[in-house]
Amino acid sequence: MKFSAGLLTLAALQGVAAFSVGGATAARPSFALNLESPPFGMTPISCMADSTPSSGWNINEIAPDGKLVQRVQGKTRKTWKFNNLSKDRVQVAVTSEGRPVNADIQLWLGPDWTPFSLKAYSEDGKARPIQTLVGTRNKEAMIEVRNVGEYEFPFNAASNYAKGAMALVPKEIPAATSGERVDGGALRSFPLDPFTQQLEVVLNTDGRQLNARVELLNAPNNPKQTFEVFTNNGELNSLCVCFNTPDAGNTIRVVNLAPVEFPCYIHLNEV
Repeated sequence: MKFSAGLLTLAALQGVAAFSVGGATAARPSFALNLESPPFGMTPISCMADSTPSSGWNINEIAPDGKLVQRVQGKTRKTWKFNNLSKDRVQVAVTSEGRPVNADIQLWLGPDWTPFSLKAYSEDGKARPIQTLVGTRNKEAMIEVRNVGEYEFPFNAASNYAKGAMALVPKEIPAATSGERVDGGALRSFPLDPFTQQLEVVLNTDGRQLNARVELLNAPNNPKQTFEVFTNNGELNSLCVCFNTPDAGNTIRVVNLAPVEFPCYIHLNEV
């Protein structure tokens, strides 16, 4: 009996020592998951990554403090006034929480003249926000953003004078790229590189009217984002927009909606 009690006491002391401070670490069961390293052949995924590329087109760059951001409910409109005659370019961005965006953007010069009108659609206003630059012709102007969608589809919009390099984009891209002529009633398609994150598009004319539609296709005849522009002067008010392309397999389709005597020129810049 004494020998058995001694063995039990020795076993108990060894068990306590095994879990005491400074002793050996308790072994992990063979079936326990190793959360410190991913399984062989797999890459860890960061849940904090943001798929939206950061650039000067972002709505946060237009209104860093959020004061110029306005929420536009369905079937309503918001406006922004611009009075600086030394500047001729304003920036507009429209985003949502992932719902579709259907907006009309107009430039007002005076009480009843709208020389520039842009109809914009996006299937997902978070992944593919509306991003554009509008020329004010060095005049006092007002930008109107109208939500033509239903009441269930509100969005956020902001507008401000383009700053720094953004104000030069409508002139730098045509100067750095060879434009492709599109006669009235014709269309052109351009497949994009799978690694392209953003595409900047400029449509302009030699001073004639500009009436065209630009579509981002992610499958045959499946537009994810669309811009349709009309202006009486495609040189002073060229169309300058930016597409976010989070998915691969994209194609840009440009349709000249004007008569044959009003050609336009396409300039693309993949980022």
